[in-house]
Amino acid sequence: MENIIYTICAKADEASIRQAGQILKRGGLVAFPTETVYGLGADALNEDAAAKIYAAKGRPSDNPLIVHITERKMLDAIVSEVSPQAELLMEKFWPGPMTLIFKKSDLVPYGTTGGLDTVAVRMPSHPIARAVIDAGGGYIAAPSANTSGRPSPTKASHVEEDLCGKIDMILDGGEVDIGLESTIVDVSTDQPMILRPGYISQAMLKEVIGPVEIDRALLLDSSKAHPKAPGMKYKHYAPKADLKIVEGREDEVIAAINRLVEQGNKAGEKVGVIATEETKGLYEGGIVKSIGSRKDELSIARHLFGILRDFDELKVDRIYSEAFDTPRMGQAIMNRLMKAAGHQVISLGEKKDEKV
Repeated sequence: MENIIYTICAKADEASIRQAGQILKRGGLVAFPTETVYGLGADALNEDAAAKIYAAKGRPSDNPLIVHITERKMLDAIVSEVSPQAELLMEKFWPGPMTLIFKKSDLVPYGTTGGLDTVAVRMPSHPIARAVIDAGGGYIAAPSANTSGRPSPTKASHVEEDLCGKIDMILDGGEVDIGLESTIVDVSTDQPMILRPGYISQAMLKEVIGPVEIDRALLLDSSKAHPKAPGMKYKHYAPKADLKIVEGREDEVIAAINRLVEQGNKAGEKVGVIATEETKGLYEGGIVKSIGSRKDELSIARHLFGILRDFDELKVDRIYSEAFDTPRMGQAIMNRLMKAAGHQVISLGEKKDEKV
């Protein structure tokens, strides 16, 4: 199978959207942009189509898929109940980068939910995504369009790199806006819980429905857990090089990374550094890449996965990254970075637990 790549700018091409819909309706796979990352779409109500997603990505079959819709009324057919809290969240944040987990109806096959009695549902805001979903029948399962475990795709070229020859079509909508996957909130129980942080923060959710818990496994190795949401169990976003996060006071972090880079260079290694606009000029060696500015959290989120892929192309042996505990999106950024690093952290100062 050879991919067909269509370039869609501000105004979507109706013919290519229509063709994408036809592919989806006959059980094929189409990659398309959303406001978060590129998704790999299939008919969510067709178990065989869902199986093709798992095969193309190399994704474990117990890792649930997110069902994408474009209208609130479509939800009622695929869930068995909707809490008042869920209604408030949908009214405030849909369409947008928030996924909600409900108890599923019999219409949704277990092949889509990873064997669970719950279903994850999102209503994206991206116009191309919405057009594709409608053209494909209205219920489209769409995890990130990458090889499982690799950094999520924020450009069509990332999708092509991972999935060329494995899927039917790629719709190119340019670089995405946010760059991190949606916030996932479990509303299938009495106490709403964040299972994956994202652009919509805990504070934003609390303003709408009051207390919202955070799954404490988010920053821990949860490999033994049965995943209720995508990304909870398996290693994600990993570059090919060994990645470590260095956290602490800024001056100590820079000094430590400079020493680590020097050690790597002496050992004949090619070392990458993930810095910011504010710190990139303070590193004395290695391949230094700026992820964005700490004054603009969205720039950090948008560039994280792309930088990890850039270092793959440069074939570095190891990567050292600053930590990014920014005010609003810091939890989401660090969740992705920690998973990419396999939870390898070098803590400096009072928290120091590893010599450098």
